[in-house]
Formats: sequence, structure tokens, C-alpha cells
Amino acid sequence: MTDPSSIERHSYDVLIVGAGGAGLRAAIAAHEAGARVAVICKSLLGKAHTVMAEGGIAAAMANVWPEDGWQVHFRDTMRGGKMLNHWRMAQLHAQEAPDRVQELEEWGALFDRTADGLISQRDFGGHRYARLAHVGDRTGLELIRTLQQRTVALGIDVYMECTVTKLFQSGQATSSAEKRASADGRITGAFAYWRESGRFVVFDAPTVVLATGGIGKSYKVTSNSWEYTGDGHALALQAGASLVNMEFVQFHPTGMVWPPSVKGILVTESVRGDGGVLRNSEGRRFMFDYIPEFFKAETADTEEEADGWYEDKAKHRRPPELLPRDEVARAINSEVKAGRGSPHGGVFLDIASRRSVEYIQRRLPSMYHQFKELADVDITAEPMEVGPTCHYVMGGVAVDPDTGESAIPGLYAAGEVAGGMHGANRLGGNSLSDLLVFGKRAGAAAAEAATRAEPAAGVSDDDVRAAAEAALAPFERQGGENAYTVQQDLQDVMHNLVGIIRTADEMEKALQDLGKLRERAQQISVEGHRQYNPGWHLSLDLANMLRVSECIARAALERTESRGGHTRDDFPATDDSWGAVNLHCTLDGESIAVRREPLPTMPDDLRQLFEEK
Repeated sequence: MTDPSSIERHSYDVLIVGAGGAGLRAAIAAHEAGARVAVICKSLLGKAHTVMAEGGIAAAMANVWPEDGWQVHFRDTMRGGKMLNHWRMAQLHAQEAPDRVQELEEWGALFDRTADGLISQRDFGGHRYARLAHVGDRTGLELIRTLQQRTVALGIDVYMECTVTKLFQSGQATSSAEKRASADGRITGAFAYWRESGRFVVFDAPTVVLATGGIGKSYKVTSNSWEYTGDGHALALQAGASLVNMEFVQFHPTGMVWPPSVKGILVTESVRGDGGVLRNSEGRRFMFDYIPEFFKAETADTEEEADGWYEDKAKHRRPPELLPRDEVARAINSEVKAGRGSPHGGVFLDIASRRSVEYIQRRLPSMYHQFKELADVDITAEPMEVGPTCHYVMGGVAVDPDTGESAIPGLYAAGEVAGGMHGANRLGGNSLSDLLVFGKRAGAAAAEAATRAEPAAGVSDDDVRAAAEAALAPFERQGGENAYTVQQDLQDVMHNLVGIIRTADEMEKALQDLGKLRERAQQISVEGHRQYNPGWHLSLDLANMLRVSECIARAALERTESRGGHTRDDFPATDDSWGAVNLHCTLDGESIAVRREPLPTMPDDLRQLFEEK
């Protein structure tokens, strides 16, 4: 039995779980507010998935188009999210994104420049104007470098290769409803383990900011790296918070499809923003066949007009390749299903015939090297093979828009793990500005709350002992399931039954299969010791992946329409009655409950923006 007195222990005002852009921005804000702050990251500092956001940071700075402004950005974001976004989050995001970008530059970020020396901004799907501040196609890397450098310079404590498995809470409340209905359940700390040694560590803290990213490793084909196992989503559920919009999973339309070892790795939307076009196996530019009614007024329906847009955006309508990601992903999926796909199950993305070698190597250096080194394809001379890949989850912890606090006192969330900002679909580039805006807000709010929190008795020995025993349970079993086999089966279920196109029968089958997988996961056994034991790590991650996967499947079964990142083959139309409702998932015992909640009412002055021509 584990002796709690022998476990490493630390005390802070604000504990940040995750060291991507949202986590680091939250840590900086909390530190600047005077709090004692620690950052815990599952991997190494600087390796966060934020680096995969290559195209740019969406912010209406009006450096390229003076007509741009926060109202236009707000409207684009709401329309891209099919009006299911929390209007207040979309408003704050659009208003504050330019300041957050400017702040990065003041901290040392090096952006590409316009001819007159301003931060350059590029086009991306769903955005009315060119508004993505960028550093070639390595923007996420520059963002992380800048925030990481500032975090270290401020002396903020960082615990690398450390994984949180449990949030501690005060009181005796056990059900999610009890925790949300009273002060019982306030955050008091977290339980974690060092991945290298397997030793445990306890953090006492009155506030925790979740910034753990997404859920992509529940899917077979994904752009996400190994860390994205839905840890923050599951920790919030276990604590009693609700998850909103979980049915909306974004399949980025362009991931690498060949060779198999790199299938799913992201191909930035910048390729299309800089003039790349999508072609099927017949060489035809097929996106003109898939322009939805909602976007017809602003989307070119001829190649001549689409190509003219790059030279004169005031006279021409946008190319259909720059429709929102959900529209493009569905179009590619349809072409492949119709037998017009590429040899390896995707379509062709061609920029070689449209831009010079010098232009491609200057604007898209990462893409050039990625395909050259990993697929032996020279994108300056031949097209890329691309296809949809699980990339982002719009759903996450339901939070207060202004503070980022969940329904559980002391528990905050920011970035991809937080829900509400993007509604049914996220526009490219909005993820980086989202994590900057709400990372800052969550960190500052958590620091302020920590100063008001009454001194806690600290995490009890009994709670620590229970968390340790739960973490060690796989070592107590002999001859049980293999964690990697269970994960592979989970990925097959989600890919085949809860993927880009869904039906009731398939999702009901998925829920049955997930129930069986949950039983198998409880019988996982691991061999060896706690040191350097990836099988043990995965066995703990699997519980989170299974909970989040059930949320996605149950919410997707409940929403009987197609909207944004959620497409039902048996309900192909968008239903106006569903346009006023968000779905919230909560933990009810050991299963997931889904409830409907009306959208918050948008003020008249913002609603008028959608009535203007």
C-alpha cells in the first residue's frame, strides 16, 4: 500500500495542466497577477501540439484589408460555427485577438511583414479578409517559442513529462449534480506521476487551469500526436463539469495520405490560401460542385473568377477551396467514395502548376521539406495526395466566457479543451487566437480566485492513497488485456462508426462496442516496473479516451441533423430547431448523460451584423 507521507508534494496558487499555447499564456497571466504558478506538461516543454498550427493567428488587425474589423471577424466565426458558438466568446475573441498578436511581437515573435513593414496577414478558409498573422507556415512553432521563452524568463516552475490522473476536491459530494449545485467539490489540488520514474507527486492548489488540448488519438487517422488522449476533458467530467458540443469533431480536409507511416499528418490550409487547388483523379477541380447554398453569394462558381480573386479580391468571389473546413472535408470524402480519388485514397492538392518554385519555398517551407523528406514528393513540381484527418474537437468543457471557469469552483479551461467558442466548426487560424485570448483570461481569473480562496486543509491522505491505488491497479492484474490492442480497437470503432459521415445504426453499434471496450480496459494488465513503462501510461490514458469517445457518440446520436463538423447520412439536412440548442454531456455514475440547453441570447446590436448585406 502506498504511504502518502512518502509522496513528493508541492503547493501553488494556480496549477496549469498543459504547456501548449493556452497553458503557457495562462501561466504568464497568472504569474503577472501575483500568483504562485506551476505548469505540468505530459511531454517536453516546447513540444506542445500548438506547433502543428502552421498557417497563422486569426486577428482583424486590418494590415492588409483596412475594411476588416472585429465585427467582421465575429460574424465570420459565428457563421463558420453555424451559429452554435457562444456569442460572448466569439465577441471577446474577435475584439482581443489583435492585442494578443501585438503582445507576442513585443515579446520577441518574428512575423512575416507587408511591404510597408506591418505584420503580414494571409487568407484562410471562411475568413472574409486576409487576417492570419503568420511566420511562413511555422506560426505555431514561433508562438510556442515566444511563450516558452517568456515563461522561463519569468521563473515559472515547469514539471515536464508529468501526467495528471486525478483532480482533488473538497467536501463529500459524489455525483456531478451535487458538485455543481453547491460549494462542495471546490478544487483543492491534483495527483500526478513522473513518466520517467513512475513516482507519484501531489499538488495542492485552490485553482486548476486545464489546457490539455484535444482527443485525436481516439481516431485511427489523425494529425494529433500521442499526447492528445482527452485527459482534460475526462478530468473535468470526473470533477463534475459538463462538456458542450462534443458531437462536433473537425476533420481537417488535408492530411497526408501517403506513405502509410505519415498518414494523417497535417497539410496546412496555407497551401490553399496561397493558391493551391484540389483536383480529383480525372484532373478536374471538383470543389465547384460542392458549394453550399449558405456560401454561394460569396464563393466563385467559375475557375476564371476563382483565380481572379487572388489578384483582385474586391472584384471577385473567393475560390471554393477556401470554404470552411467541414465543407471541404465532406467534398473530398464524396469524391473518394465516388471512385474519383487518388491512388492512395485521397485527392490531389496542386500548387506546383500555380506558383513559382521560389514562392512555394518561401511561403511554405515546412510543407516543402515535409513532403520531400517523408514522402519523396517535390511539391514545387508535382501535386500532393491529401485526405481528411481527425484534427480538432470543437467540444470541450463548458466555461464562463469572461473567466474560463467551469461549473466547478476553481476549475478553469482554455484552448481546445474548452468548449463554446467555435460552435459546430472552427475556422482555420482561430485556434491560435482562441488560446491566446482565453488562456490570458483563464490565467488571470484563476489567480484572482486563488487570492480569494479560503485556506484549505489540503488534500487528505485517504484521497492520495485512493488515487495511487487506482493508478497502480493495472500492475495488480495478471494475464489481462493488452493496452495497445484495446486502443487499436477503439480507434477502429471511432474511425468506422463515428467518423466524418454518421448514421444512427452505426453510432448505436459504436456505443455497444465502447461499452465492451470499457469492460476490457478494466482488465488491462501491465508487466514490468513503473520506470519507463509506456504500456502503463497508455492503460491510464485509455480510461480518458473511452469516456470522451462515449461523449462524442452519444451527442452525435442525439443530434438528428447535419451541421458543421457533424454529418448524419440519415438526417442530411440542417434542422432550424436544432440551431437553438447545444448538447451538454455529464458523468452520471459510470455512464454519460446528455442534456439539451438553449443557446444564450445574442444582444440585438450583434444580431444586426447578420442582417446587413
